[in-house]
Amino acid sequence: MTIRVLLVDDQPLLRMGFRMVLESQPDITVVGEASDGAAAVRLTAEHAPDVVLMDVRMPSVDGIEATKRIVAAGDASRVLILTTFDLDQYVLAGLRAGASGFLLKDVPPGDLLAAIRTVAAGDAVVAPNVTRRLLDSFAHRLPDPDAGADGTSALSAAARAAGADRLARLTDRERDVLGEVAAGLSNAEIAGRLVLSEATVKTHVGRILAKLELRDRVQAVVFAYETGLIRPSAKPPRHDA
Repeated sequence: MTIRVLLVDDQPLLRMGFRMVLESQPDITVVGEASDGAAAVRLTAEHAPDVVLMDVRMPSVDGIEATKRIVAAGDASRVLILTTFDLDQYVLAGLRAGASGFLLKDVPPGDLLAAIRTVAAGDAVVAPNVTRRLLDSFAHRLPDPDAGADGTSALSAAARAAGADRLARLTDRERDVLGEVAAGLSNAEIAGRLVLSEATVKTHVGRILAKLELRDRVQAVVFAYETGLIRPSAKPPRHDA
């Protein structure tokens, strides 16, 4: 199977560099290039790429808005956000918009290729240690379900109710697993903490995503924080069995 990739960046030299790396692989092909978000949305609909490598800062429509439009359109294409350290404030917005993860623009070629293959296979590319760093950096930006009555930082009553309804679909064990995923643990780490096999954890994660109607574990992390299942200041829960 050939993985079809759409490159989105307003810098032609960067697109050229990414294209050279990607097209050196027999299982990856670049189906198009876009220099802004509007073109990215149009070309995604036209070419149906498996993966959209999406820059954030672009003229006209930026990468976050383009990601929202692609996801809202119901396209099967998955989005990888491209960022730099000084643009990290946009990462959480991209994940909330429906991106399947993020990459730094100076990512080593091998990591870029692995990430694209991972996302094309239906998983997310934010590694557990990066998830922890992301949560450390952005947890304070997430809405607190118990925030003040002025509503400035609290979730709306409707949002809280909707989140509670979705959480009610999970078994107690699935809620445990979701909490560990939200803490940034890998399947192997969760297996050790909950005394389960790694295959069982993988099955639980798949069921959680299906029941909560989420695309991947990155969205599960954001969901867990937004619904208050785990709090930004909380440490990974401990279990005796």
